[in-house]
Amino acid sequence: MTGDADAKGETAARSGIHGWLDGVRSTRTGRLTLKIVIGVIGTVLVVGGLIMVPFPGPGWLVVFAGLAVLATEFHWAHRLLEFGKRTLSAWTAWLSRRGWTVKILVVLVAAATATAIVYYGLKLSFDLDLIAEAQKLLVR
Repeated sequence: MTGDADAKGETAARSGIHGWLDGVRSTRTGRLTLKIVIGVIGTVLVVGGLIMVPFPGPGWLVVFAGLAVLATEFHWAHRLLEFGKRTLSAWTAWLSRRGWTVKILVVLVAAATATAIVYYGLKLSFDLDLIAEAQKLLVR
């Protein structure tokens, strides 16, 4: 009996975005076009998110969003997204079992790393030394 119900569910047309995507995928040109569009959008999100990772903001969130977009069409992206979810879950579970000293240390290391990345990023990209600029302001 459950086999009949499963068969009916599989043959029934889906509605909403899934139905629309099934309609696009029903032709060879539509499948290829959808893969290209999804690939470009997902890649832009992943690359943009990776650029934002060292800076304050939603860098990893954008990376995971890009992987979620790519996962709609690419199996490798789905596997990578699942791996990322498992790793993030394991990391947060590990961190939640630790005491406040470890949590504070993790925050301090993350803040120091982000500060160093911003400092050297500005220094190497724009030849802007924030420490020298701050000293000039304090001497005034």
